[in-house]
Amino acid sequence: MDSQVMVALALSLVGGFSTSLGALFVILNQAPNLKMLGLLQGFAAGLMLSISFLDLAHNAMNSIGFLKGNLWFFAGVIFFAVVANFIPEPTLPHSSEVKGRKKSSDEGGKDMMKKHRRQVFFSGIITAIGISLHNFPEGMAVFLGSMKGLRVGLNLALAIALHNIPEGVAVALPVYFATQSKWQAFKLATLSGFAEPLGVVIVAYLFPSSLSPEILEGLLGSVGGVMAFLTLHEMLPLAFDYAGQKQAVKAVFFGMAFMSASLYFLELSLPKEISL
Repeated sequence: MDSQVMVALALSLVGGFSTSLGALFVILNQAPNLKMLGLLQGFAAGLMLSISFLDLAHNAMNSIGFLKGNLWFFAGVIFFAVVANFIPEPTLPHSSEVKGRKKSSDEGGKDMMKKHRRQVFFSGIITAIGISLHNFPEGMAVFLGSMKGLRVGLNLALAIALHNIPEGVAVALPVYFATQSKWQAFKLATLSGFAEPLGVVIVAYLFPSSLSPEILEGLLGSVGGVMAFLTLHEMLPLAFDYAGQKQAVKAVFFGMAFMSASLYFLELSLPKEISL
């Protein structure tokens, strides 16, 4: 396995293991701070939008032409729209709903409580499977970004890692409620993130290491389309729901400013020999 694949694998592990942080939100706090999660999603959305439009799509259009760059970009949008249609992003329940479930379980008999917990546990398993399938294309995106250079791969991994924290919450919350086991909740949330490095390993064997520059730029334009769709379809609505529209919009622009600054300082700090 060459160094390029190892770098991509390491970056995808950061994104994959961030679902574990989401699980920690649940097991360390009985009522997770959903406003904070919403602000994180807004911040991550700003990172994603900046990467998608100001970096990946922009570079694709400059390198292979406006028309080809747009075609690759919208191919990525359509691809992920189809993925989202068949594997929708699981919804994160409000903490008030979980409290309501606990209350109704306490008021019913033990049999009803067991039945209800089995149903909730099953929903957690389905959520974990859905998130695993959903994370697979994100691993592909990190791999292709790493082929372009360290900067692109690092930025994609950071944005995806922030996006994956609420996904860990979405898995851990029902599992913890159903089993009352912190370990089970943490374990399933962590396993759901493993699809990301798995995506890197599989794509590494599908794509040759010496892709032509035009194909690589086109594929990165498609990654920009994937990231743009993911941001507008999933991350922004969640940020608005949990942080409120005004706070979420501020977080988005803060994320964009942060990404612009990180691009600038990475350009200055990385050695000239390292491809950006």
